[in-house]
Amino acid sequence: MTDRDGATRWYTADPRGVLPLDGFHIPRTLRQLLKKSPPVFEIRIDHDFETVMRACMSQREDSWIGESLIRAYCRLHDLGFAHSVEAWKDGKLAGGLYGVSLGAAFFGESMFHYVTDASKVALVHLVERLKERDYQLLDSQAATEHLRRFGCIDMPAAEYLKRLDTALKLKRSFV
Repeated sequence: MTDRDGATRWYTADPRGVLPLDGFHIPRTLRQLLKKSPPVFEIRIDHDFETVMRACMSQREDSWIGESLIRAYCRLHDLGFAHSVEAWKDGKLAGGLYGVSLGAAFFGESMFHYVTDASKVALVHLVERLKERDYQLLDSQAATEHLRRFGCIDMPAAEYLKRLDTALKLKRSFV
């Protein structure tokens, strides 16, 4: 992450936030929103990756996302490793998230919304996509109160590293 002094540093959490794909919970009101026909949001994958990153950066007063990280993640996106899940409404980007896919693991980096529930809808679609493609691990870095509503748990580093090792040995395609 990019710290306040502008330097980019690597950090890890112990315990690590993980969203168990088999224990993912969709809150009732969000489930109702997802059932609406026609859908409230159109979901797009990798349509405007850099804009998603910049939106994540701009929605935080003290963002850990800096220009050097944007350039690095855009390069990872160009190489097929970094991806965005975007919720669009009335032809405009309403919310979304981005992360990195390696093996059968997806590392969620950040999410944002301009329209209420847009990032939550993007998260639900991310989980559906990962389940369809038999991913094994959805890393959220930290188990925030917001993510706990979806079933996010704290995982001790030793267990996390075992699961990560297994997931990285598998081959999966996000797109």
